[in-house]
Amino acid sequence: MNRRIGHPPDATRRYKARPGAYAILPHGDDVLLTCQMDIEPDVQLPGGGIDPGESPLQALHREVFEETGWHISRPRRLGVFRRFVYMPEYTLWAEKLCHIYVARPTLRIGDPTEPDHQAIWATPNEAVRILGNDGDRHFLTRYFFGSAP
Repeated sequence: MNRRIGHPPDATRRYKARPGAYAILPHGDDVLLTCQMDIEPDVQLPGGGIDPGESPLQALHREVFEETGWHISRPRRLGVFRRFVYMPEYTLWAEKLCHIYVARPTLRIGDPTEPDHQAIWATPNEAVRILGNDGDRHFLTRYFFGSAP
């Protein structure tokens, strides 16, 4: 079962399915996040959409690199959640199916290649406070503290 997190779908809207893969990336006492600096800063777990013909793990490696500049290792699936949101960068309403993993950032290659993204480090407590969506907060809290808000 895929838990819905966030606002329920609006029955008057049509949503496009958007599967994606996202990662909790602990390193030492901190966790690696990405900040999308589009209209307003939005702190997120690194990750994104799964392209046609791509597996969730392939997408996870690609998206984490694009958004942080880091390679990762040993991804392990933690769960999945759904959220219904407007995606202004694509001008569409989406039903996001978010596959959540934990992995290790192993090698920084350089700056993010995705435009308007910045890699940031935060403590788990800071990350819970600054993450921009309830699903990311839920999984990060459960991973680091054993229970979700």
